[in-house]
Amino acid sequence: MTQPEPDKKKPIWRRYFLWGMPVAGIAAAFAAGIIFWGGFNTAMEATNTKEFCISCHEMRDFVYEEYTGTIHDVNRSGVGAVCSDCHVPKDWTHKMIRKIKASKELYGKMVGTINTREKFEAKRVHLAMNEWERMKATDSRECRNCHDFESMMPEFQKPRARQQHLNAMQVGQTCIDCHKGIAHSDARERADEEYLEQLETPNPDFIREIPAEYLASLERIETKEAAAAEVEKAAKQAQQEAVQAQIAAAVDAAVAEERASAAGEEAAAPASGGDGDVGVDIDWRAVVSADLKLFYPGQASFEWVQNGKFHGGARPLTKGGDQCTTCHAKELDMIGNKIVAGGELEPTPIPGKRGVIDATVQAAHDDENLYIRLQWPDAGHNPAPFVDGGKMDPDNQIKVAMMISGTGIEMGDQVGCWASCHADNTYMPFAPEADAIAANGDVAGRMTAQDTVTKYISESRTEVEVKGRRGKALGGWDKLQAEAQIEQYLTDGTFLDLMRVYADGSASNGYLLEQRVVNEGEIAASAELSGGMWTVVFTRPLISGAPGDVPLEPGQTYTVGFAIHDDFAAARFHHVTLDTSLALDDDSAFVNVIKQ
Repeated sequence: MTQPEPDKKKPIWRRYFLWGMPVAGIAAAFAAGIIFWGGFNTAMEATNTKEFCISCHEMRDFVYEEYTGTIHDVNRSGVGAVCSDCHVPKDWTHKMIRKIKASKELYGKMVGTINTREKFEAKRVHLAMNEWERMKATDSRECRNCHDFESMMPEFQKPRARQQHLNAMQVGQTCIDCHKGIAHSDARERADEEYLEQLETPNPDFIREIPAEYLASLERIETKEAAAAEVEKAAKQAQQEAVQAQIAAAVDAAVAEERASAAGEEAAAPASGGDGDVGVDIDWRAVVSADLKLFYPGQASFEWVQNGKFHGGARPLTKGGDQCTTCHAKELDMIGNKIVAGGELEPTPIPGKRGVIDATVQAAHDDENLYIRLQWPDAGHNPAPFVDGGKMDPDNQIKVAMMISGTGIEMGDQVGCWASCHADNTYMPFAPEADAIAANGDVAGRMTAQDTVTKYISESRTEVEVKGRRGKALGGWDKLQAEAQIEQYLTDGTFLDLMRVYADGSASNGYLLEQRVVNEGEIAASAELSGGMWTVVFTRPLISGAPGDVPLEPGQTYTVGFAIHDDFAAARFHHVTLDTSLALDDDSAFVNVIKQ
């Protein structure tokens, strides 16, 4: 009998099944998947390295050289950001989408889209716009991989950064709105202003709740800075009192010497001028003084501060309604010292000129008049190298101006007297030559100073160029409104009330509208340099009824600006304040005009 042959055993890889598939096959596929995924992921990560990114000469020669040395390459933490940190998402899904979209760059490489410096520069703005739009759409996702509002504590930020980051959380701004060109050349300056305005518009979807930690940090740093400011103020007050004591002692000695002179010889008097009786009925010791910091503005015009290409605070100013002091109140020393040293905003620096003037202002009133008293230290003479003799105004070592904003002035409450500073004023970058003014007969005929453009407010012009599109000159000196419109503005109070005091104590009263006008309004003043300290006092009626005078009434707050021309300076070579509030008997105003 034939024995049946035993069944042959199937190969082990065919004996066991899982879900109808050989287990060994599944294991093999799994192993292959691991190998594939590992290789794929390794390849993906390799394309995220700096070495890979700069392996082509376009990136190495045109882009990487701009990145080298920036804050993202070298910083105090020792941790630099490479290309992929800013340009490739971290999560897998968005990373793959980004890689797929970036594959078209291979085509650009093959056809040489940017293989020369000239081609790259021609495409720079387009390439930058692609990145700006991508970051805007994702709420600057790649920026927030390393930075977030919650960890950016105000205690470690400058005052302006604190305020801007706070605004960003409240209105829905994102990182790329403000931070363009931080690792590469700033293509923003070459982009169309209308495009930028649309791109940088806040997105309500990006509004964030302000973290409690942020607010607590903000309170701590503001408390610390306020305490430091009080200490500094006390030290300055003590120094000022010491100087005043020296002045008083010198005056007493002079009086005693005069009385003792048997021959009736006159004693030498300190340098002074004007009406020495101005303000003598005011007890200045009973009037609280406010510290007034005036800084050097250079050629930063009203147009300049509104142009986002030059001024990072243009949007908060023009769209957000912020005042200049919102961002800059605590950094005037830095701004003034930077500008006065020379650069974009000061092409003709004066060696040795100080960047800021630390003054004090006191204000008082009686039933009829306003009294203002300013004091500040003299700083000696530093000749202007572009003027014969080094003195721009040899007859006036100092001039002091105070401007009060009227009604209906564009951003008047935000910028104060800055509304009158234009890019085509004297010594400004777009100032017309005398022959260009003379060639415009209608305008020249209406100007008091026919060979130069004095300050004016924008309302007096039919058009003021702010953006400088297509190479247009900034300003609007030759776009003068009709005389009837100018008269209506004067009637409506749309002007800057202007008072000026000169080194000899003389003074002028007037206003700024289509130009600087002296209206012979009532004003009295005195100016004195004694003990190295200038003291200027002036007075005018609270309500004069004269054209060009802003009436000062209780219950109203006014925006004012102060300017000091020191060291024989003229035109824009002065020191100015930012927007400053003034009110009668109101201690919430920066300048509280106290009744006596």
